[in-house]
Amino acid sequence: MENGDQFQESKAKYDCLLFDLDDTLYPLSSGLSGHVTKNIQEYMLQKLGIQEDQVPELCVSLYKTYGTTMAGLKAIGYDFDYDDFHGFVHGKLPYNMLKPDPVLRGILLSLPLPKIVFTNSDEAHANRVLQRLGLEDCFERIISFETLNSFKSNIDGSEYKQSSKGIFDFYEYISRPNVDTVLPRTPVICKPFQDAFDNVFKMTNIEPQRTLFFDDSIRNIQTGKSLGLNTVLVGTSQRTKGVDYALESIHNIKEAFPELWEGDEKTKSVKYSTKVAIETSVIA
Repeated sequence: MENGDQFQESKAKYDCLLFDLDDTLYPLSSGLSGHVTKNIQEYMLQKLGIQEDQVPELCVSLYKTYGTTMAGLKAIGYDFDYDDFHGFVHGKLPYNMLKPDPVLRGILLSLPLPKIVFTNSDEAHANRVLQRLGLEDCFERIISFETLNSFKSNIDGSEYKQSSKGIFDFYEYISRPNVDTVLPRTPVICKPFQDAFDNVFKMTNIEPQRTLFFDDSIRNIQTGKSLGLNTVLVGTSQRTKGVDYALESIHNIKEAFPELWEGDEKTKSVKYSTKVAIETSVIA
């Protein structure tokens, strides 16, 4: 066997690991996401003046339709500043609910592959979460709301003013769905939509087919799968359509993917063996 063939055989299956943040790098049972939902609903009530009895259902339905409630609120015509929204929703979260995770830190630092966080949340929130978990130095890059929506007119909300038609009555729409209704589009780029993933691929130069994608959202997972990513649903052991692997906990990575480490060892072994063979040949 030629040396080139040896190196080809030793090439690992994956080149990159792509991680969601919330309810993926820490468990849903932490309770933090419940506070996020509560704060979003308070924002809708206090800052946007939405009727109190409509807020809970709107919050959930906009999330399901547009990927995030904020993206949905923008789509149906509410005019607000993105930073104000994030500051209100994440600024008063009880981050002390998250505890340092030395086990996950050890796993991530031992992984011989580039690791990237891909979140719909804003950068400040992502940094706070990673710091609380003790994972702030475990990733090569964080792709956040600001990264995906990087042009200033989108970030400060100056381009997307409420139209003269006013607010689209989304509550009426979900109460009496009409298949002929064309829903307004959102200016926000976010998971689970393809443009968010396409942007990540371009920004990072990763090859989807050689990337392992971890997320707790089945919709995000299914979009990722349709675009070629190898998908890992976190938070359940039950696989479903679009899910290549399912992990009860992010801590199960080493049990589920020992090859992530073995590939590195094999590469080192081949390089060492080749070096010895070359040196022996020179001596002979």
